[in-house]
Amino acid sequence: MRRWAGALRAAAAAASGPRSGSGGFRARFDFGSRDAASWFPGHMAKGLRQMRASLRRADCLVEVHDARIPLSGRNPVLQEVLGIRPHLLVLNKMDLADPYQQTRVLEQLRQQGCSHVIFTECQQDSNVKKIVPLVAKLVSSSPRYHRAENAEYSIMVIGVPNVGKSSLINSLRRLHLKKGKATAVGGEPGVTKAVLTRIQVCEMPLVYLLDTPGVLPPKLVDVETGMKLALCGAIHDHLVGEDIMADYLLYVLNRQQQFGYMERYGLPEASDNIRHVLKYVALTLGKTQKVKVLTGTGNVNMMMLNYSAAAYEFLRAFRAGHLGRVTLD
Repeated sequence: MRRWAGALRAAAAAASGPRSGSGGFRARFDFGSRDAASWFPGHMAKGLRQMRASLRRADCLVEVHDARIPLSGRNPVLQEVLGIRPHLLVLNKMDLADPYQQTRVLEQLRQQGCSHVIFTECQQDSNVKKIVPLVAKLVSSSPRYHRAENAEYSIMVIGVPNVGKSSLINSLRRLHLKKGKATAVGGEPGVTKAVLTRIQVCEMPLVYLLDTPGVLPPKLVDVETGMKLALCGAIHDHLVGEDIMADYLLYVLNRQQQFGYMERYGLPEASDNIRHVLKYVALTLGKTQKVKVLTGTGNVNMMMLNYSAAAYEFLRAFRAGHLGRVTLD
């Protein structure tokens, strides 16, 4: 088996095709005729209606978004309620994003009218302790209308799928109440299916959060925005296609000169050819499949590289931070 893998690796290294040195990468990505309209699941319209109906009970909106896509595909409810309710943007998973991009990102968000931003990493509770004091300050300095006599703060947590809303709630409970999980967490979009009952996250001041299902914009600005959301797990892979997602990821890594994939998968040089890269992914991880080939003497079982499995693993490696800290926007 080892000898067979070595032979395939040598063949991959010798294979001709559009491989690139440092200067030959694509200047733009060709999305073909893909349409992102079908990437908005129908159940999200219901979630959007539930969130609008619950807004009356909220003193403040905490929008959780992925720090790798700080500008792309943010929650559509915000367009309707910004200026009516205080708003805090929490950019979670900061450990996976490029730290050198934070200053640029904050400036761009300020230009868009988003002045209260906190970068967090909820698995380690990084920066989460800053949230409750800032929320309390924002609420106390804003009109509360019909909730003015209520001593408790009610905070609605919103965001696109799989950005860590439930992880944030659990992190706040760990920090302020010394209690465990109140809400399920998962690495796939759509774990929180409905607007939940209120969850207490702090005693002093008394703060309750409303966790909401992840909701995508009903109409994505363009296919590239959808692709970025998909890479970060906000859209199910099968709706977009793991093959084109892996190719777009390679395009982004090369454009940003993030060549960690070379060392991880043993490539002799950077490449802009996704099939060439996936050969090395498959060889490194042993992703093969048996294929029946009809010959003149009958059926023969052959071992072939499994490119679909390799593309899936390439995406998983990015999402786990194994290919470097990357900001897609």
